[in-house]
Amino acid sequence: MADHPDNKLSRRAILTRTTGAALAGAFATRASAEDKKALQVRPDTTLIDDSGSSKLKGRIKQSVVQWCFSEHWDMEKTAQVAKQLGCQSVELVAPEHWPMLKKYGLTCAIASVDMSPDPPFVKGFNNPEHYPKLLKATRDAIEAAAAHGVPNVICFTGMAEDISREQGLKNCVSGLKKVIGLAEKKGITLCLEMLNTRDDSHPMKGHPGYQGDDIDYCADICRGVGSERMKLLFDIYHVQIMNGDVIRRIEQLKNLIGHVHTAGNPGRKELDETQEIYYPPIMQKLIDIGYEGYVGQEFIPTGDPLAGLKQAVELCDV
Repeated sequence: MADHPDNKLSRRAILTRTTGAALAGAFATRASAEDKKALQVRPDTTLIDDSGSSKLKGRIKQSVVQWCFSEHWDMEKTAQVAKQLGCQSVELVAPEHWPMLKKYGLTCAIASVDMSPDPPFVKGFNNPEHYPKLLKATRDAIEAAAAHGVPNVICFTGMAEDISREQGLKNCVSGLKKVIGLAEKKGITLCLEMLNTRDDSHPMKGHPGYQGDDIDYCADICRGVGSERMKLLFDIYHVQIMNGDVIRRIEQLKNLIGHVHTAGNPGRKELDETQEIYYPPIMQKLIDIGYEGYVGQEFIPTGDPLAGLKQAVELCDV
């Protein structure tokens, strides 16, 4: 049934109108003074002993994805929490925050690309019409990452619109080849993220219309680019929804995985007993394949964000 213009928004309009929310969710840093005061890290939740040494085993390098917690903590509070919980990174944050992360002994495991006012996953490499802005933004991100010791830069296929999957793949390979030389020169890895198209309940839980909604499709793009600096962002939540068989796929794609994200499914919530993904054996598989990158905690808290993050960090510390 067609949407009536008076009472419904088109998908493009929804994307446009949710850009602010998505970007606030995707890369914002706001928190009120009351939030900051109320969400001080409590001594009884620490994973750091009296000597200042982390209690984590540390075989998995963990990172906090900042947008998930931006409604609860400002950027510096997120860094403080990450440090206290034994994480090594706060990721997908703007370069102006990287010196502050360094102050806490943290890095930004993966940098975003500024395509504002659009969320960065909307206008991607599958559409050459976006190249003038996208190529500059990606090159800028690579240069900034290299200057600050940030190892990875994220990238996306973009929304399919009227582009066929076959043509979208060809365009992605062609477009990424235009920037991969700079990434190689600077020692930066581009990580292509696969996103699910099934969940339409929330602009950051699923992405209907996204072209790269299959992990094998995204892997074929990476292979087409043909560089050691072109990898997958293997988001366990999205892969579980669209492909499943996560542990087997990690084995199959072990040479292409450059970064990893977590979240509970269904609902992109905490990694607790109500969701269907059991993370310890998945983390163990990453260790078994010799994965040395970061695992970013990218769930949307439904309860106490500190308690949920602490639980996730402990669960993934195998």
